[in-house]
Amino acid sequence: MSSALRFEWVRLRTLRSTYWLSGIGVLITAGVAFIIAYATRNDPLDDDITAQVLTGGAEFATFIPVFMSIIGVFSTGHEYRHGTIQPTLTAIPQRSRLLLAKIIMVSIWSAVVVAVSLAVNLGLGLIFWGEMPSFGSPIDQVIPGYFVLVILYAICGLALAQLFRGVPSAIVVLLVTPLLVEGLISGLSLVPALDWLQPALKFLPFSAGARLLATSPYEANGGPDFDYLSRWESGGVFAAFVAIILAVAWYLFKKRDA
Repeated sequence: MSSALRFEWVRLRTLRSTYWLSGIGVLITAGVAFIIAYATRNDPLDDDITAQVLTGGAEFATFIPVFMSIIGVFSTGHEYRHGTIQPTLTAIPQRSRLLLAKIIMVSIWSAVVVAVSLAVNLGLGLIFWGEMPSFGSPIDQVIPGYFVLVILYAICGLALAQLFRGVPSAIVVLLVTPLLVEGLISGLSLVPALDWLQPALKFLPFSAGARLLATSPYEANGGPDFDYLSRWESGGVFAAFVAIILAVAWYLFKKRDA
């Protein structure tokens, strides 16, 4: 296992895309955090502002989760895209160990990027706030929820790339599903004849995952009228979705030829 971890660490830190995606993700979220902090500089500092600045608006602009998911895609998809999977399996024939090492290293990298982003965004917020925000409820749950969300996104990207044995299909699913498929289902649920879809909306995986960053209960405001599950139950929906994809990809990885 240690050899597989070392292999994945070398692979991860020697890919330029790892640094580009991580750096751009931190930079963009810092820009969003700066805009929000500046725009609300004269408003009372509340939980919504604090969460939006710390996460760089991740509840509505999931830059770091998406970029970390692409790093996850590259961790397995590049092996097939560049034909290195065969020498990799020659060096590390234990497939479960190899896949587990990929999951561990991508998860650790994602957690580090989140920690750096939170620190940068907090520093930007303090420029305008002039005081340390309260880290009580719900911020004390939003922050660990942010770590969980990003790590799940990264593992989802890894699992999809392993499932499809390539990069393009995995990235398409990661972008199309939350932006188009889930949005379409939500839109259809507003049609009176299809309002039976509304109770199922709480189980849309990416939308449920976003609730890990919520600071207040969901309000329809003209949208579908339904009740989300609690924060961690919603996170569990997303985690179950990722686990199913990972389980299928893991099974096929052990059964299929390289």
